[in-house]
Amino acid sequence: MPRSPALAAPLLALLLALLLPFTAAQAFETRATAAFVMDQSTGTVLMAKNADNPLPPASMSKLMTLYMAFEAIRDGRLSAEEQLPVSQHAMNYGGSTMFLDTTDRVKVIDLLRGIIVLSGNDACAVIAETLSPDGTEAGFARLMTRRARQMGMTNSTFANSNGWPAAGHRMSMRDLVLLANHLITDFPEFYPMFAETEFKFDGRAPQNTRNRNPLLRLNIGADGLKTGHTSEAGYGLVGSAIQGGRRVIFALSGLQSAPDRAEVSEQIVNWAFRQFSETTLVRAGERVAEADVWMGKFPHVGLVPAADVTVLLPVLAQNKVTAEVIYQGPVQAPISKGQELAQLVLMPEDLPEIRIPLVAENDVSEGGFTVRIRTATGVLIGQFGPSADGAL
Repeated sequence: MPRSPALAAPLLALLLALLLPFTAAQAFETRATAAFVMDQSTGTVLMAKNADNPLPPASMSKLMTLYMAFEAIRDGRLSAEEQLPVSQHAMNYGGSTMFLDTTDRVKVIDLLRGIIVLSGNDACAVIAETLSPDGTEAGFARLMTRRARQMGMTNSTFANSNGWPAAGHRMSMRDLVLLANHLITDFPEFYPMFAETEFKFDGRAPQNTRNRNPLLRLNIGADGLKTGHTSEAGYGLVGSAIQGGRRVIFALSGLQSAPDRAEVSEQIVNWAFRQFSETTLVRAGERVAEADVWMGKFPHVGLVPAADVTVLLPVLAQNKVTAEVIYQGPVQAPISKGQELAQLVLMPEDLPEIRIPLVAENDVSEGGFTVRIRTATGVLIGQFGPSADGAL
């Protein structure tokens, strides 16, 4: 695809004025074996370490069970006030539980809080058996895997509903962040539960009433999502925090202890908010470049963004962000105002490239007879024009 030879002068000046003070932020060195950090509003990937490796997710995979439960409530297949029975299979789970038994019938909303706050393995199994196509947790796990694929989580495979160690039960850190983003954006009515620090279910488990997420009590904007730990997976966390209108979502795994997890998670949040900031480079409708027009009333058409171009950039250092415009040209007339014609490609150092659609600044109708004659003459001159020695 051809690239325009130069950016419009206003954009060049803007890039020089705004981008020269920026540099790539100091890379964050994490002790986690795998991590993925994303700025939600811009979609900028701030860190990716072994981010696509399928790893044991431990209790972080409970987020998929929650997502499917929220979908079932939204679709009317489940009610928040509905009471569900507890099977022997669910009761037999060890580890972190709500201490349910087969005499219980538990409200769905209590089971959801039991999963989010208490990390209840038994609560997950109750939800799973209720929503499973065949009434088994294994059947629900297969459904989880299929739904994850539909959502773009290509490195996730589930063997159970709660992350209990099992062969083939895997998720990548990128998939966990994608899932967290879906939970936040698809279910704002349920998401506040992830910020709850305590849930006392029926007074039966005083030793398990507090949310294990170490960020929730630090006053740094954290409002979710889920911790995880097994001997195979180590200590992990899917976290999210919002400051000044910016939200950061991250997942990490493979840390050696709960204090280690707390320290690294807080460091990641602080780094993500302090080392990057949003900058508006071009306003909506501001000309970025021009595209050549074929057989049009005018020989060129301005290329503008339909919305403000706001990107996340490092706040320190002194490396430029390079920019170029790509379009397939010349563009055939007629052209309608707002028609997408090109892309503005921004390439910040140490960050993924950013592509912004550019649209036509105005209508360009087809040219009349004179334009067609002029164009045809230009083509003929191009094909049969003066030779190298100047002879016709």
